[in-house]
Amino acid sequence: MKQHKLIFLFSVFLVFLFVLGACGQKPTAKERMEEYVHAWQKQDFSKMYTLLSKSSQKRVSKADFIERYKRIYGSIEAGKLTARVQENKSKSNAVHVTATLATVAGPVKFSQNVAFKEEKQEDEKNLYLDWKPNLILPKMNAQSRVRVDALPSSRGEIADRNGKPLAINGTAARIDLVPGKMGSDKDKAATIKQLTKLLGVSKEQIDQALSASWVKVDSLVPITTVDAAKTDLIKKAVELPGVVKTDVSSRVYPDKNASAHLTGYVGKMTAELLKQHKNEGYTANSVIGKTGLELLFEKQLRQHNGAEIKLLDSTGAEVATLAKKDPVDGHNIQLTIDRDVQDSLYGQLKKDAGTAVAIDPRNGDILGLVSAPSYNPNDFVLGISSSEYQKLSNDQQHPLRNRFTAASTPGSTFKPLTAAIALTHKAMNPDAKVAINGNKWQASSSWGDYYVTRVNHDANVNLETALFKSDNIYFAQAALKIGGSAFASDAKKFGFGESLPIEFPMRKSTISNDGKLNDQGLLANTGYGQGQVSVTPLHLSLIYSALVNDGSMIKPRLVKTNDAPTFWKKNVMSADTAKLLNKDLIQVVANPSGTAHDAQINGLTIAGKTGTPEFKQKQGESGRENGWFTAYNTDDPKLLVTMVVENTQKKGGSHYVTPKVKKVFEQVLKK
Repeated sequence: MKQHKLIFLFSVFLVFLFVLGACGQKPTAKERMEEYVHAWQKQDFSKMYTLLSKSSQKRVSKADFIERYKRIYGSIEAGKLTARVQENKSKSNAVHVTATLATVAGPVKFSQNVAFKEEKQEDEKNLYLDWKPNLILPKMNAQSRVRVDALPSSRGEIADRNGKPLAINGTAARIDLVPGKMGSDKDKAATIKQLTKLLGVSKEQIDQALSASWVKVDSLVPITTVDAAKTDLIKKAVELPGVVKTDVSSRVYPDKNASAHLTGYVGKMTAELLKQHKNEGYTANSVIGKTGLELLFEKQLRQHNGAEIKLLDSTGAEVATLAKKDPVDGHNIQLTIDRDVQDSLYGQLKKDAGTAVAIDPRNGDILGLVSAPSYNPNDFVLGISSSEYQKLSNDQQHPLRNRFTAASTPGSTFKPLTAAIALTHKAMNPDAKVAINGNKWQASSSWGDYYVTRVNHDANVNLETALFKSDNIYFAQAALKIGGSAFASDAKKFGFGESLPIEFPMRKSTISNDGKLNDQGLLANTGYGQGQVSVTPLHLSLIYSALVNDGSMIKPRLVKTNDAPTFWKKNVMSADTAKLLNKDLIQVVANPSGTAHDAQINGLTIAGKTGTPEFKQKQGESGRENGWFTAYNTDDPKLLVTMVVENTQKKGGSHYVTPKVKKVFEQVLKK
């Protein structure tokens, strides 16, 4: 037993000696190289230098070592480094390193032998790297230089259905100053004063630009960049002494204000955006879509610049290409938008606050999307001044707001939908005369002081008359006959509560705040498009498309395609109901008593419906009104327009809108 115990103790002692010996063992060349690689991956150049041999440190100082790495790696935008270290079996204290360094021009690959020297540094004996410049980049020596050549690419462009430009790569006018040509101090001061007025830049900004350390008498000193189309402004600027115009590349929006909310604009990358798009290949100098289609189609439109890393000798002659990444242009996008339609819509709205949508109801092509008032997107691309931005932001008409994505109360333009649901549920006989006395009505005394009111006083009303005279009481009664549960359920069949199937995000239309119509008063008001109904102009247009498609709602398209059109919602009403409503809506325009009779066009049959939703705190009081009009041509339908103008209470409500829509039809279909 005693002998076994001695053997056990001796074994433990041997293990202890082995561990103790292992703890004192010096790192291998492979382990020291891995330590160097770890610092290399973090671009900890100071740590890397401490692992260099004495002879290597004599050849390059620590400051030069760090500065050269930083300068070169900064210029090539060095990123992730992956490396593999293998022992060199044929040579002691040596390893073979294969590594890949991510750069602006793609991967740079290393494959080289690295030797170590055993020596004592700071009272510690260890292996130290025999460093050579080829560990900065392959094939480098002490005299080598590096050049990075940018290989530019182009952002994809946006065009309308006919190829007319909406967002293109063009030129802008940079306004420069040549100090030596500005004349005397008095002349110089006068020029700066004039430029501040013309360009909206501050005197301090100009003074700062002129006082930069690099500026010489013959230097071109950039002050600001303006839209090349502002020829009068540019002419006035370059007439001043020392002012020069230089053409520079820029994103250009030829349709300006008319398509601003549709196209949006690009801008320079910000620190916040760079953080959001980390590891996506953007740099601080990138351009990125900020709003509208430029933002929505950023991935397709975005270009990827190329680059080439060249190794040069001491004379500047090229020695080798270390990496090359070819440029990739962004994809062009052709929309269904018709710029002529877009401009016609904007021309009718530009003096008002409102929105308009135009579609081809047969195939779903969106021909126009307009929001007014608007702004010039070119100003944002070039760098809008803070004063101009504040002016837009504080404008009570809200020109920066995109109105065609918003949902709002449609008023009587909603009545055809109520009629379609009522006819589906046989809650309405379209030919029957409904007796309605007076111009106000309530379902019961439980409504208290609240009444549904109407403008006309017809004692007996059928569906056709109720539509062309826009009888609120008739449709309120129809809604009550349908019932709240059935009305709310059928509204879902028309897409209420859903996102529209389109690339451009828009608010969901809602039949009520909670999607239900359990309150009798709310149900009655919903019947004629008031209450809590909220709909986007595009959605309403799609509902009306069912009237020319045998009861099915067309699926909208914003990007041009050769694919056959499809339906978003099939059979939301019967073909007979669609035919009947289409016939009755013609009377809204054709009948002398129709609410849109002033939109009648000789030789062109138009059907449609007006609406004047009211926004007021108490019944009987005057309040804000919006004017709506949805209209389409019935013979070979090609154009369906929904236009909304805000605050028409002193302009005639929807009667302010109908002539505007008429003008669009004349310009588009009668040209």
